[in-house]
Amino acid sequence: MTNHHQFHTSIGVLGAAQFPHALRRLSEAFPKIKWHQSESGQTISLTEDKTLPEGAFRIEATPDRITIVGGPFSGVIYGVEELIKRGGDQPDRLSVKADPIYEVPGLTYRTFWTWDHSTNWELSQIGQQEIGVFNPYQKPPSGFLSDYKRCIDFCSRNRIAAIVIYGFLRDPHGGIEAAKELCRYATERGVRILPGIAIGSYGGVYWEGDNKYNLATWLKANPQHAATLEKGVGFQIADLAFPLNFPKSDYTLSACPSAPETMAWMEEGVAWLTETFDIGGINIEAGDYGVCGCSRCVARRANEREAARRNEVNGDYWSHTDMADNFPRLFRTAKTRKDDLWIYSEIQWDNLLDPVSLDAQKRLPPGGIYQHTTNRTYWTRIKNELTKAYIDGLPMQPNVLRCQFACQWNGDERSERYALNARVFSDMAALCSRTGMKGLTVWGEPSPYHASVELSYLAFARFSWSPTLSWDTFLDEDVAPLMGGKDAARAFVAIAEDLDAHQKLPIERLHALKRRAADHRADDEAGRRWLTLEEQISRRIYMGA
Repeated sequence: MTNHHQFHTSIGVLGAAQFPHALRRLSEAFPKIKWHQSESGQTISLTEDKTLPEGAFRIEATPDRITIVGGPFSGVIYGVEELIKRGGDQPDRLSVKADPIYEVPGLTYRTFWTWDHSTNWELSQIGQQEIGVFNPYQKPPSGFLSDYKRCIDFCSRNRIAAIVIYGFLRDPHGGIEAAKELCRYATERGVRILPGIAIGSYGGVYWEGDNKYNLATWLKANPQHAATLEKGVGFQIADLAFPLNFPKSDYTLSACPSAPETMAWMEEGVAWLTETFDIGGINIEAGDYGVCGCSRCVARRANEREAARRNEVNGDYWSHTDMADNFPRLFRTAKTRKDDLWIYSEIQWDNLLDPVSLDAQKRLPPGGIYQHTTNRTYWTRIKNELTKAYIDGLPMQPNVLRCQFACQWNGDERSERYALNARVFSDMAALCSRTGMKGLTVWGEPSPYHASVELSYLAFARFSWSPTLSWDTFLDEDVAPLMGGKDAARAFVAIAEDLDAHQKLPIERLHALKRRAADHRADDEAGRRWLTLEEQISRRIYMGA
């Protein structure tokens, strides 16, 4: 191994005080090495370089020192994870390639989207839910941190930069103190936490609880500022096979966005959110379950095309004018307090190629992250029609894509949460890179205990980091070691995609697929992954299709 340097016995970590999780991970990966924080002997130096792109890292090695230089927020953590990956599997010895390594993310913004109530990463607790937006939190209070800490660990190790959390602040799962602990945990690991909020809806800044920045609490004291919705609360999705239910509750309240008092309260709440918690950003939308139709709102919008779209079957449930009028205020409020925040602005569903208000878009500030959501049918259009020239010509920059399918929100009565969504994530990352979009957001709620979910998440992580990666390379380098070899990796994909493509299959065909999966059963982690696929098939057999 002449092109490698060997580090062993006792290694000093310089910079561990600034990057405690780096030292923690090295100790876990190489437990028989004596790790310390002095400069004597062989050392690893950890340094942040703010001139590098966020998440980028460089690793250089001499016989006595490994130098890891990382871009802001996450680069050093990613560099340490890469060192662990390449360092070998000997608990008392770290083998380091002599040639320098430099990596930079292909897509800057790589984000999981979640609701607190349906994020199920800690499977040993009651109260799991799989769909909904106005749901109470049904898990034990500790469940919030238990779920999200596991999710953060996965993101940190796989270079997923951020997690959007709707329901970030909720009394039933610990309120302010739990949210502070989650942010501390995530920041150490190089993962941005982005609370999800909506202007005058979705609970305000504090989703549920007796807090002055909770919408229900504020509207009880200020009922004159309640919205007058144009139609009933809720939305429907054309690409979802069944109707959604929106029971009336405090969760469904909305405030009028034309009332100066509403926006003053929202600005104050965003300032408090930014100052109180070590967040990495905020995901802001105009709300998507109804639009205020009071005389002030109607006069302020004066946008006939927006109004016409809302009158269509399965039409829009939001206003781009509301977003353009109010997002800049909240953007400035947050950025003046912490200038490196990622502030996402929702452009909502299925309108990337069909903007309803270019005038509204022109009022959105540069530096916001403009997120375009696509359902499955619209994705077909985007694949065929989107160009780099079109993205470059949009008045707001930068732009990212959000996948609203490959989850529970599109499809038939089965949940796409547990489908093998790896190919679509690879296709989306490639399209984003090719057309000049700067990021991709996908749902990250179900646990990667399910092998189909794990491989989908890994595809999202790998292809959003390296959008030009080939599918075969992904299978050989990332999937094969997990599933028992290259042939096993391809067999798993073939069986899983066959299941996903057919809501109904003959029982004989299901038994044949189960036998193919059972051929890979073993008493190891690869076998456990195959067992999750067997269980999916067994459930289908039990139900008769």
